[in-house]
Amino acid sequence: MPTARFITFAAAAIALAAVPTIAQMPGTADASRVTAGTYKVDNNHTQVVWTVNHLGITPLTGAFGSSGGTLVLDPAKPATAKVEVTFNIAEMSTTSAAFTKHLSSADFFDVAKFPTASFTSTSVQVSGETARITGNLTIKGVTKSVTLDAKFFGAGTNPMSKKANLGFTAKASIKRSDFGLGYAVPAIADEIDLMIHAAFTA
Repeated sequence: MPTARFITFAAAAIALAAVPTIAQMPGTADASRVTAGTYKVDNNHTQVVWTVNHLGITPLTGAFGSSGGTLVLDPAKPATAKVEVTFNIAEMSTTSAAFTKHLSSADFFDVAKFPTASFTSTSVQVSGETARITGNLTIKGVTKSVTLDAKFFGAGTNPMSKKANLGFTAKASIKRSDFGLGYAVPAIADEIDLMIHAAFTA
């Protein structure tokens, strides 16, 4: 076997050996797996995906990741849960470098002055494995009350970190003009649909 191919094969074998053997999905939508405590946001697996109607012709999407935050949760008293998350607007993702650059400018997020956004809950109304989470959303220095329709997604032990993980999904709609992001309204829709994938780790 040529040396280069052997090195590549050996590196792949070592990488595979480092991955634990997983006989089944580690997490499941079983709320009984959730224990009380303070969890940290898993920045590697938390996303906010936004969608806007562009000119009435096509939807456009982009995403933000998180840069920190916590969830305080007691399954016996779910309505007392508190969550706060910071989002890294300066590292937003789209499929076009030019589009991302424009969104980063003063026309939109002005990331040079406002590199992050944040959400801090103020109340939680729970019904089974769903919840309405109301909180203060701050974007570009403007804070507005927003309600998220959240749903428990799953919990389990992460086979890599060996720590308890849990996750939720949530949806919300906001008006971008409320946050100083009203460039090109109404040609580009004012309403933004948000889809949130939130992961937390012990």
